[in-house]
Amino acid sequence: MIKRKSWKNGFSFILFGWCAALTLGLVSSGVAFAGSDEKKVPAAESLRSVYEAEKLLSERGYWISKIDDIMDPSTRHAIAAFQKVERRKRTGILTIAEIRAMRRSKRPKPLYTGAAHVEIDIKRQVLFLVNDEDLVTHILPVSTGSGKTYYQDGRKHFAKTPRGIFKITRQIKGVRRAPLGVLYHPNYFHMGVAIHGSDSIPFHPASHGCVRIPRFASKKFSDLVRVGLPVIVHEKFGSPQIQLEKEERLDLDAVTMPVSAPCK
Repeated sequence: MIKRKSWKNGFSFILFGWCAALTLGLVSSGVAFAGSDEKKVPAAESLRSVYEAEKLLSERGYWISKIDDIMDPSTRHAIAAFQKVERRKRTGILTIAEIRAMRRSKRPKPLYTGAAHVEIDIKRQVLFLVNDEDLVTHILPVSTGSGKTYYQDGRKHFAKTPRGIFKITRQIKGVRRAPLGVLYHPNYFHMGVAIHGSDSIPFHPASHGCVRIPRFASKKFSDLVRVGLPVIVHEKFGSPQIQLEKEERLDLDAVTMPVSAPCK
């Protein structure tokens, strides 16, 4: 009797350990468990739900590298961008409630029209890549200037991303190691301020002034844009659409400007 009880206890311990390991793995993937709409997607539905989320997000312009039911960086960042655009709680986690919201949503519209451009919404912390037909083709989450002060070379600086209408003046196809950090495929649009890839894209403004985009998208983004393309940085979310003036559109004769100040 003692041996039999010991065998049962041992089996129960192994079973408990296996279940705990499975649970931990599913939770870490960001798609496990449910009890209410705000809980993560049930494990039994995780692959199907991730696939549906990727398909819905891709159809609405959010940057999905591949619709393959894998919760990779592009999927996680697309979920975060969706939550920012739709003014939902920023978690980056796929839930039943998020999938339902995706089903109801539509492709967002740009604030500016009349020409292809890059649009950066400071309030919502997102970037829109807009084509000549005023269609938002790619959406990414961003992190812009934190608004805090910092010191470099003994001088005090203010971490603010400039607002206004600019144009891409210089591109670096590759990695630039600047004094404030590593920039992946930077696209400069105002002095030393650039749109560049980064491994750190929090839900809030946190940069020294540059516009950080997810690193996975930085190379392709740099290939999609070009010197002379307008870059619009605004805080006008909710305002009526604005027509770009002729002089604000793509300038194919734009002069490449030197970088005068590094940022991150």
